[in-house]
Formats: sequence, C-alpha cells, structure tokens
Amino acid sequence: MPDLTSPTLLWVKFVLFLLVGALAAGLALFLFPDVKLALLMTIAIWAFARAYYFAFYVIEHYVDPSFKFAGLVDFVRYALRKRRP
Repeated sequence: MPDLTSPTLLWVKFVLFLLVGALAAGLALFLFPDVKLALLMTIAIWAFARAYYFAFYVIEHYVDPSFKFAGLVDFVRYALRKRRP
C-alpha cells in the first residue's frame, strides 16, 4: 500500500483522529463521571503525545538524523536493536 501523500486526505485523517479521541474520552467521562478520571486521562494523553513526539521528531532530528521512521513499529525496532560502535 503506498504512503498517503494527499494534503487533503492527511487533514481528514487528522480530524478523524481528533474526533475518535474526543469521542472516546467523552464517553469514558460520561460513563464514569469523575474528576480524578478526567485528570488521569489528561495526564495520559499528554504523556503519550510527548512520547510520540520523542519517537519521531526528537530521534530523527537530534539523536539519529539518518534514520527515518515509517511508524511506531519501526521506532520499536530501532529502539530495540543493538548499537554497534
């Protein structure tokens, strides 16, 4: 399957991710209304976003500029492989 390169489709994908995330968080808070749950979900979302940023932007721009990632599986392979001197 070829990479998605259409700017319009990439924006649609972005909006769909936002809608799915907002729907999931909204339903969780609707089913289990609790301030503690809302706070924990906020912290978890923030932490996962920062980890995603690290996995792609930080590694690619600061740690190993020669390596380009296609997805999280590639990042895990990269992170687990043994480093050679």
